[in-house]
Amino acid sequence: MSQDAAQMESSISDEAYQDYILPGVSRTFALTIPELPEALRTSVTNAYLLCRIADTIEDEPALSPTASLHFLQRFVAVLYGKEPAAALAQDLVPQLSKETLPAEHDLVANMERVVRVTNRLDAQQRLAIQRCVEVMAGGMHQFQQTASLRGVPRLSDLDDYCYYVAGDVGQMLTELFCGYSPAINRHRAELHELDVSFAQGLQMTNILKDVWEDRARGACWLPQEVFSRHGIDLGSLSQADSRFDAAMRELVGIAHVHLRNALSYTLLIPGKEAGLRRFCLWAIGLAVLTLRKIAETPGFTAGKQVKVPRSAVAVTRITTNISVRNNWMLRRLFELAARGVPLAPAGTVRPSTRPALLTAAAGPASDFQPEYQLGTRSVPIDRGARRSEGRSAL
Repeated sequence: MSQDAAQMESSISDEAYQDYILPGVSRTFALTIPELPEALRTSVTNAYLLCRIADTIEDEPALSPTASLHFLQRFVAVLYGKEPAAALAQDLVPQLSKETLPAEHDLVANMERVVRVTNRLDAQQRLAIQRCVEVMAGGMHQFQQTASLRGVPRLSDLDDYCYYVAGDVGQMLTELFCGYSPAINRHRAELHELDVSFAQGLQMTNILKDVWEDRARGACWLPQEVFSRHGIDLGSLSQADSRFDAAMRELVGIAHVHLRNALSYTLLIPGKEAGLRRFCLWAIGLAVLTLRKIAETPGFTAGKQVKVPRSAVAVTRITTNISVRNNWMLRRLFELAARGVPLAPAGTVRPSTRPALLTAAAGPASDFQPEYQLGTRSVPIDRGARRSEGRSAL
């Protein structure tokens, strides 16, 4: 970091630092978060940056599995006020290699500033974020340590992976949205029925798009169960063929169902909350167009071959902005964007049974027991590479 940049950072507020660092760690969220109502921008930015710190710890190649678990445990302790953020940052920053982005180095070094923002949020916001990061850190670590080119055994394992890297974020956002608006809170139960599916649709789209980049790193998140039906052994896969493409189309169809649930989720948000709807709709639109590209490009060998062009992204933003308050128009736009995209049969996607991060009368943090606690459970996959591009979709 340059001396001028360091001086600038030290002279701005913690909230301004969040806005400063966000584009460096996520261009996508830097575009969508400003669309949110002002009352939500700080908390959503804060939540994303905390999740990104957990990602950075888990993804750092210089850390052994034991070391990454140690730092994740300490990071969760920091969020619950059991350890100073500055002490963790001081120990962690020297361990980060050049493989970690400069902006991520900066974010970890300024962890204390981000955590101060967390501590100034209201109790419901703070608890939702704490629990989300705790669940994500535990599940993400377990899956990353057991990744391999053989993929995950079952479709249900893919569901689990998507939950721990994205679905819990969807649940957390529901809590933030409901805390912001009494009108949205009236739909809390309906939103919770859809939020994990919303996130899984985005996450699965990333996984399908980035399948070859993930495999180049020694990881695969595709379910062998689906590919076995088409005579494909993911562990020995070297290139795509018609059988592989057929299995991919099955998964595209499942992701398509989840994105339809994402649209239903968004339409539960009152039309007057145009910015909040845009925050959701831009992500949904991009994902649907990406699935369409995947379906239209059998045998693709790199994510860039199915990347949605900027012109299509711009059109998506313009059309959703025009139609943002009109549910009929939004459904029609979705159908047009999804034309030709496979759709899984009814009943293929089971409703999520994950408990909400918070209840109407949430208990203290000490009462919360996530399904994955850090370092206490393993998943039935062989160990391999640690990195996945398709992570934290929401």
